[in-house]
Amino acid sequence: MTTLTEADALDGLRDALGALKDREQVAERLLVSSAKHSFDPDKELDWDAPFEEGKWFWPPELVSLYGTPLWHRMSEEQRIDLSRHEAAALASLGIWFELILMQLLVRHIYDKPATSAHVRYALTEIEDECRHSKMFARVITRGGTPYYPVSRAHQNLGRLFKTISTTPGSFTATLLGEEVLDWMQRLTFPDERVQPLIRGVTRIHVVEEARHVRYAREELRRQMVTAPKWSREFTRVTSGEFARVFSIAFINPDVYTNVGLDKREALAQVKASGHRREVMQTGAGRLTEFLDEIGVLRGAGRRLWKASGLLA
Repeated sequence: MTTLTEADALDGLRDALGALKDREQVAERLLVSSAKHSFDPDKELDWDAPFEEGKWFWPPELVSLYGTPLWHRMSEEQRIDLSRHEAAALASLGIWFELILMQLLVRHIYDKPATSAHVRYALTEIEDECRHSKMFARVITRGGTPYYPVSRAHQNLGRLFKTISTTPGSFTATLLGEEVLDWMQRLTFPDERVQPLIRGVTRIHVVEEARHVRYAREELRRQMVTAPKWSREFTRVTSGEFARVFSIAFINPDVYTNVGLDKREALAQVKASGHRREVMQTGAGRLTEFLDEIGVLRGAGRRLWKASGLLA
């Protein structure tokens, strides 16, 4: 299948979701939204306020061990401490992912007209992601936990992925990294059981990531219609593998050791937890429905998505 031009797209190009939108018009709207609804976390949040006694750092239902036999044996203080470490681990994962995303966006716009709204919005998104990464790093430090890097193997797989990924593969991975965490953060920022600083961080991230999701979804739809067949097939497989890696990296085993739990026992109970499986599949549900509709979840790629635990 040959690559189609923007003019072709405007002349009735469609996918299962309907007519494709004009890339420049989408970007212009996102630029307007960015100008109205962007935040400086250093000024927006009260970083010096003390943490409130008895409040969580992540909603308890989203903590990995919630509802397991081990959870029932833990004290409330230990559960809250686990939420503190898991929030830091997710922030660490977010930094790793956003560093990959920024490089993928730069690759995407490298040979595109720098004066286009599409490129200007990509640069705006990179600005957002820089602020987010700094915000996540600061909240880890403020929480008094270690930084939780992904494993060496996943670090190297990320390096490989951002080198060989096709454009549709890049935007599929972007949505995977953004939408599961976005679902969790939408539950977090209005939750009064959670520390105000964490709620503030997640609120900023949710507002700004909504634009990033729109940009990635519109571009992925276009790519799955216009990209060559080999690229679309490659995307199906690589996105499935990225889903598998992402689902494993979502939990850093060191959090259990750092709150005084047996790492092997904790991991085994998380793996057996029906609640945890439901949380992850629900968090990914809106994304997997979208990917299925536009033709990403097919063949070997679909089997990898199921193996990841994100697709029922």
